[in-house]
Amino acid sequence: MAQVQWELHQGKPAVEVLLTLAQGGQAMPRRLLADTGAGSVRSPFELILDEDDCLFSDSTPDRPVSLQGAYQETFPTYWVRVQLPALGFDQIVRVIGVPSPPNGFEGIACFRFLNRFHFGNFANPGQFGLEMPTSMPT
Repeated sequence: MAQVQWELHQGKPAVEVLLTLAQGGQAMPRRLLADTGAGSVRSPFELILDEDDCLFSDSTPDRPVSLQGAYQETFPTYWVRVQLPALGFDQIVRVIGVPSPPNGFEGIACFRFLNRFHFGNFANPGQFGLEMPTSMPT
């Protein structure tokens, strides 16, 4: 099974994804806080990104969603192409655009996104990783 790991960032689990810029199709790497407490498996979104990234990426706007928790208001959503090349992951997922992501990060990988993979430190307490399961959930 394919696996990728990242060093903890500011002592917190991080995931690095690629977004695609609308102009020229260039890849934009983004470091996201891996937060299993953000949303649920039934949440209508998978990532929370800086709204500017949503606007600059090759995204399609969708209906707004109200959040409760660290972000407590209604935010726009977008369909954004997200890639994890080391895992062969390349899909369009629904994300929420917020004006300010968590300090030191460019967004949040929520539980619904993380739950697509096996995740954890894989016996290395200084890292966080994702592993592609043999059959990928939708």
